[in-house]
Amino acid sequence: MAFDVARIRGLFPALGDGWIHFDGSAGMLVPEQVASAVSTAMRAPVSGPGGEFPASQRAESIVAAARRAVADLVGADPDAVVLGPNATVLLNRLVDALSDTWTLGDEVVLSRLDEPANIAPWLRAMKRVGGNVRWGEIDIETCELPAWQYEQLVGPRAKVVSVTGASGSVGTRPDVATIVEIAKKVGALVVVDATYAAPFVPLDVASLGADVLVLSAQAWGGPAVGALVFRDRGVLDSIPTVALDPDATGPERLELGPHAYPLLAGLIASIDYLADLDDAAAGSRRERLLTSLGSAKSYHAGLLAQLSTELRSLSHIMLIGEAARRIPTLAFTVSGRKAADVARHLASRNVCAFADDGTTGVFAALGVGEVGGAVRLGLAHYSNVFEINQLVRVLEELA
Repeated sequence: MAFDVARIRGLFPALGDGWIHFDGSAGMLVPEQVASAVSTAMRAPVSGPGGEFPASQRAESIVAAARRAVADLVGADPDAVVLGPNATVLLNRLVDALSDTWTLGDEVVLSRLDEPANIAPWLRAMKRVGGNVRWGEIDIETCELPAWQYEQLVGPRAKVVSVTGASGSVGTRPDVATIVEIAKKVGALVVVDATYAAPFVPLDVASLGADVLVLSAQAWGGPAVGALVFRDRGVLDSIPTVALDPDATGPERLELGPHAYPLLAGLIASIDYLADLDDAAAGSRRERLLTSLGSAKSYHAGLLAQLSTELRSLSHIMLIGEAARRIPTLAFTVSGRKAADVARHLASRNVCAFADDGTTGVFAALGVGEVGGAVRLGLAHYSNVFEINQLVRVLEELA
């Protein structure tokens, strides 16, 4: 493995702003090659698809290449990759299309670990059709999402089980494979939000078993583009179309309006960037992605372990959760201080971090709002030991 963080940091012009960026949960900074790809595509003549002239053919080539890039990222069929402006929009389209066939008493199973954006569309659909929502609860001590509870949650009326591949708030990576296995016993569709897992963990949609993966390129420094990846093209073809063209086939059945072609060019460049995180990665892009993300996983596991150990050594800091499997994201509270005040203090020392008031999502389920909220830290590919040491020093000032 050759995860050279110094080299990787050199790919990000924005790191020259003098700030320490632990705001990765909102999306990583943009590598130079992604910005260049978008800029170059905006300067080139690109028209709508379907024409016999180069500008139109260029548009078709960009879309096809973007589907192949996303497919390589998760081991899927390019013809089962739906592209769109962002993950939230695409998820809402998927929910609307699926719920057209649901009736009174049908059920969806959601989890308290998920972000509000993954929950709200399903709640609206259930309210519209008179369906029921069942909840996977989290362990308030560890922030684990026990898979065994799904044996009782997933019943014969379950249409969908929706769960995150990794929490963007506390970092927990639930046992998705076991949840999928339980859901398949009753034929429920499994939708997994892989947005926060994708930058740090090698993914394979076939071995995972999920029917649909939700992705957002901004999570790994890509442009504002989202994707839905179907494990089985047949599932995609069975969903009612939402396209303006009644004859649309394949992924186009869940796509509306023209694509932002320059952003898709940036999407391709961002996945190429992921494939080259490890200097030693070789072979096809899929092979290089598996190698590079495996190296990233190991590097960030060490970095997260150091950060967790350092923060636990501070008596006024309380970490939230200690899941066995996680991405490099964590949250904490500071004794006697509101999260917003802590984030403000960090910002005064040029450290980027988010405060959550604890009234929504996983923090609401944990009751974090009662102690003034939590501070969220999201590491990125360019995070290093020096930045962790700086963070700890700044937090020591609050003792």
